[in-house]
Amino acid sequence: MRIGVLALQGDFREHKQAVEALGHEPVEVRLPEELDTLDALVVPGGESTAIGKLATMYGLIEPLQKHIQSGLPVLGTCAGMILLAAGVTDGEQSQLGVLDAVVERNAYGRQNESFEADIEIRGFDRPVRAVFIRAPRIAAHGEGVEVLGSVDGHPVAVRQGHVLAISFHPELTEDRRFHQMLIEMAGRKTVGDGAHD
Repeated sequence: MRIGVLALQGDFREHKQAVEALGHEPVEVRLPEELDTLDALVVPGGESTAIGKLATMYGLIEPLQKHIQSGLPVLGTCAGMILLAAGVTDGEQSQLGVLDAVVERNAYGRQNESFEADIEIRGFDRPVRAVFIRAPRIAAHGEGVEVLGSVDGHPVAVRQGHVLAISFHPELTEDRRFHQMLIEMAGRKTVGDGAHD
């Protein structure tokens, strides 16, 4: 399958490597037309404000919204979670609004307050070693958002239909289960609509 990785800023290369490790084709996405042949999409971590501004500059906001609202499975990590969400608790931010949630940016402090934690994730047989770097967290969410994992009572991994969003960086570990979950969502969509593989 062709798994797009939004490649405007941030750690998109590590996500490409994760997709390759699972035997699929990663595709760097910088222009709207590059969305047309994808089976799924990753929106990586980085600087959410910069990614939002670049996505606006490249004319990607509306095409991203359209494709995701039409069923394109998507995984947003860290800054990617912020971009997918409907709002933030502070300031202004370009967002896609495809996840019914409000996100608190930098909820765990600055870069030097980064940390790792073992988190239980619903549906996984063992905890995830989660790497938090200037990480956001879900401040509020709608009833249709399923919480998959939390830290101190705050959701850090959620799913709403074919939208998967997590606060941390699975691409910085060898654990590929979130990428595999995305690929499995894409596989179910492919079977359902007769798309390419």
